[in-house]
Amino acid sequence: MNVSRRTLLGLLGMAPLAGGVLKAAGATRPQGDSKPLTESEMARQRIQRLHLPNVPLFTQEGKKVLFYDDLVKDKIVTLNFFYAKCDDICPLVMANLSKVQKLLAADLNKDLFMYSITLKPEEDTVDVLKHHHEMYAAMPGWTFLTGKPADVEKVRAGIGFTYPDPKIDKDKTQHIGNIRFGNEPLMLWSACPGMAHAEFLAESIVWSVLRPDSIGVPRS
Repeated sequence: MNVSRRTLLGLLGMAPLAGGVLKAAGATRPQGDSKPLTESEMARQRIQRLHLPNVPLFTQEGKKVLFYDDLVKDKIVTLNFFYAKCDDICPLVMANLSKVQKLLAADLNKDLFMYSITLKPEEDTVDVLKHHHEMYAAMPGWTFLTGKPADVEKVRAGIGFTYPDPKIDKDKTQHIGNIRFGNEPLMLWSACPGMAHAEFLAESIVWSVLRPDSIGVPRS
């Protein structure tokens, strides 16, 4: 594990997913609607096209969903990657998320949706994800996801969880342990290191995308 690299990427992850986007070539309204797009609508379409691919995935219950249309569009979400047979960063991040879901239980599955996506879809089947969903006592609103390797990679690259060096990027033990969170309709996106204190993670989600005017969340 390269701690310095992960620490640096954790800090870089605080930058917005796609900030300052005002124009989107090819952005259109549904067929039959001739009203011009606003700058916000163009920016939102561009973010979706570049960073939120509408690929098919499968939940721990085996339900087929589309990443953008079904999971992210019009929602406030958290996104992270893990894999089942991981003895390094994954258990720490997932344990933190288990605590985060409790801190934000009043919002979970109503205003907030959490998604954990496997980095090894060839190994982490629906049954494996269901076992881990139960192991981390995931509440309604926290969904575990798998899919075709190429589709999972599109999501990982889209949200910016890749290394510039292809050799490092292929090494799953070096995967980025950040949590990406966003308010899709408002185009607010940020991230935190997944091994940060659970209360800090919860507060970051609240302040950044859930309730920006909030002063915090209850502490345990």
